[in-house]
Formats: sequence, C-alpha cells, structure tokens
Amino acid sequence: MNNKVYRTELNPVAFLRRSACVYPDRVAISHGARRISYRQMEERVDRFAAQLRAEGLTRGDRVAVLLPNIPAMAEAHFAVPAAGGVLVTLNTRLSAFELRTILNHCGASVLLVDDELWPSVADLDLAKMRIVRVSDTGTADDPYEAWLAGAPWTGPVESWLEDEEETISINYTSGTTGQPKGVMYTYRGAALNALANVIETRLTAESAYLWTLPMFHCNGWCYPWSLAAVGARAVCLRRVDFGRIWELFESESISHYCGAPTVQIGIVGHPSARRLERPITIGVAAAPPSPTLLAQMVALNLQPTHVYGLTETYGPITVREPQDAWSDMPLEAQSAQRAQQGQGNVLSDLVRVVDLNMVDVPRDGETLGEVVMRGNIVMKGYYNAPELTGDAFRGGWFHSGDVAVWHPDGNIELRDRKKDIIISGGENISTIEVEQALASHPAVLECAVVAIPDDKWGERPKAFVTLKEGASVSAEALITHCRQRLAGFKIPAAIAFGPLPKTSTGKVQKFALREREWGGRVKRIN
Repeated sequence: MNNKVYRTELNPVAFLRRSACVYPDRVAISHGARRISYRQMEERVDRFAAQLRAEGLTRGDRVAVLLPNIPAMAEAHFAVPAAGGVLVTLNTRLSAFELRTILNHCGASVLLVDDELWPSVADLDLAKMRIVRVSDTGTADDPYEAWLAGAPWTGPVESWLEDEEETISINYTSGTTGQPKGVMYTYRGAALNALANVIETRLTAESAYLWTLPMFHCNGWCYPWSLAAVGARAVCLRRVDFGRIWELFESESISHYCGAPTVQIGIVGHPSARRLERPITIGVAAAPPSPTLLAQMVALNLQPTHVYGLTETYGPITVREPQDAWSDMPLEAQSAQRAQQGQGNVLSDLVRVVDLNMVDVPRDGETLGEVVMRGNIVMKGYYNAPELTGDAFRGGWFHSGDVAVWHPDGNIELRDRKKDIIISGGENISTIEVEQALASHPAVLECAVVAIPDDKWGERPKAFVTLKEGASVSAEALITHCRQRLAGFKIPAAIAFGPLPKTSTGKVQKFALREREWGGRVKRIN
C-alpha cells in the first residue's frame, strides 16, 4: 500500500486559478474604462504563458519587463511563472546603461517594454532577445494584445514547477554604487508574503487596491499575488498623480494602497485632500515616516500601517501592529508609536537587533545594533553572486545594514542606515531623529539630513529641506525649532532649501547629497 502523502507546492499562480473559479465574473483589473474579470485574466495569463513556450522559452529562462503599473505588468506576474520562466521587473527610471547592465547580468531572453519607455532601450543590442511592445490600449492594434491573440491557447498551461524553492523572480536592488545585485525570490516566499499581506492589511474580495507603489519594486511587495489570493480588484495607475489619486479614491471606492512617505506627503498635501467618510488602509514603508506625517494621514482617515523591509525581504517583513492602548493616547503620542518598525509579520520569523558579535542588544530602546532577519520572507540569495550571498548571510542571518534600537515590548525602531549614522565628536547622531524634529515644523514638507565634514568634530549634520507650497521660514527659525527638541550636538550645522533627489520608489538619495558636500573626500562608513 502506498502511504506517500502528496502535497502541492506553494505557487502564487494557484491564487489566480482559484479566484478565476470562485469569482469568474468579479473584476480583477480596472484600468481607466477597461475592466478585466478574473475569468478573462486567467485566459490572458495562459495565452501569455503559452506564447512564451511556443516561442522557445525553457525552464528557468529569464523574462524581463519594463512596464508601468498597467494590466500587462500584473499579468506578467502570473504568466511568466506559469510558463516556467523567471520574472525580472525593471525599474522604469533607470538609464540605458543601467538597463543594459541588468539585462546582460540576468541573461533575459524575452523583454516586454511599454511604448512610452521604448526610448530607454531602443539603442541597446536587443538582437538576442524576443521583444514584445506594449501600447497599453487594450485594443486589437496593440502589439501586446495581438501577441496574446496569436497564442496557441487551449486552456490552462500545465505547470513545470517541481520545488517551491525554485526562483520565481529576480529583483535588482536600487543600489547606488558597484554592480547591481539580483535578489532571488522563491515560489514559497512569494506565496507566503502575499498571504501575510492579506492577513496584515485585511484584504478581502470586496477590497479595491490602488497601484501607487511600482509593481517593479519587490514585485509590488507581492501584492499582485495577494490580490488574486482573495479575488480583490487591482486599480492600475500608470504614474503617480496626486489629483488623480484623490479622484480614484472616490470613483473606484479604493480601500487599500501602499507607498513611500514621499508619496504620502504628496497625497496629504494636495489641494484635493479632505477627510474621507470611510477609511483607507495604507502600507507605509521605504523610509521611516515621521510622526507628523502619520498624524496628518490619520486626520484624513488614511489609516497607515507602518511596515519595514528591504528588497532582500520581499519588501515588508515587519509590521507595527496597532495596540488597544493607543486609543487612550493623544494623536501625537499614537503617531510616535506608529512610527516604530514593529516586529516580524505573521508569516516571518521575529527579527533581531544585534551587536558586532551577533549578540542581542539590550531591549532598552537606546542601545544601537544591526537588524538581522531569517525565515520564510528572506531571499534565496543574490543571482550568480555566491560570495555576496555568503557575506549577507554571515552567522546564519541576513544582515540588513540598518541600525536600530530594541524596545522593552519587543518592537524595533530604526535609527539609520550604517552608512548614514553621523559620528560627531564621538557621539552617534541618528539622521532620522533630526529629520523627525524638522518635519514637525508646520512649514516643512519633507527633509533629509546627512553628515558633512567638520574640522573640529569630524562630522556635523546638515539638513536639506523642502517647504510646503506658499510657506516661508528661515534656516535660523528651523534651527531654533530643533533646539527645543534635540540635544545641542544634534542640531544641524546648516540648512539648505530646495527639492530632494529621489529614487523611483520615493527614497531620498542621501548619497547624492553627501557626495555634493564631501567634494571627493571620503566619509567613514561605520
């Protein structure tokens, strides 16, 4: 008698299969006037996968996509793994040189590219790649639609998956120096993080998720798979347009969205901003949000869930869970609690804060250490980079490079990146702490603080500040404001006004500000 226990490998594609069966007529994707049901989405995904195989895709081949948040991008998240390929989502703001480097590194055999983004790759040597242009019209003359229509489709494509630890996607980090690192996600990790999103943000079949977060970034924090898991509706948005976002909140009955603090700043500061009658659940990450920003969001009924992670952790790995005690706190105190990074999500291991010897730091809310992680929601490794992978996992834990404190209640709170900590006269200064002090001024829209060289103290903080439209405040007034909130050695030595350089995911490029100030001199990395 065969007593073997059979199991199905965890596979996010199965989420789409189920919703196409259970909710066939429910809208899966809204894009302008277009509506794609779950039944239609499954057929389109299978046509996509069948066409890839018909054109010669073999197991593990890389399929790159250079697309904004449009239906084709959502469909690629299911079609490429359904075909047996590995999805490589490309940052839409990269230069032609950076795109060439990544395409060569991953060895992509197929590239889907949006017409609007074609100039970024038009001059590259693409002879060895199958190119599929996407016009994003949804009409028969769209090359992508014609490509799907010509597929040898006969029904669901049979899966080639044998092991849930196989690679489902490669996400390239937004590093600022050196060669890009390709972070490998597994089918298991992607499925589990997708389900963690469902649990932590309470997604349901009635949810409507607005795509303000780029789907190319950490596979949209795994939300394409999360939405399919519960039969929720994805509302596409080609680019972040704050006025349009406020319109969609109402017209599409948005219940969820995610984005970096810089996106949240643009939303709460838009002239259309008003308190909503029903709450919207929001994932906030990429950079630590200030308590001031979180309070502004809550006042508009935009309910933030603060999460934290890296590309290497499938996006968010920790969540700051709301506490009953917060209801008795003033809004400012609540927001300070929300601004912490919390602890591992429901399907991840708990994270640690350790010293240089991998010993846990005291849970006193003061002692600095590095955040380390392991478990289901941590990458498989870096693609074709065993030495980098080994270094990242020294001691059996992934080393984030983020400096934090550990609070007595078990939650962690970031203080800085290792490279961003300012050491002034032997004292450590958290740039996040200084930024939060500045952000509490009513005239400040956003800010960034970096180290600048100082002959006496070695380093001092300098602030770069963007003011709200129509606001006016002097550098001296902001410094006085900081003196009321910070120790003297933490006060910015100087303040400059103007727009901040950012990545496509909303992170401030502190390296650019730092390089401008150091003028070729080398800053010590701690």
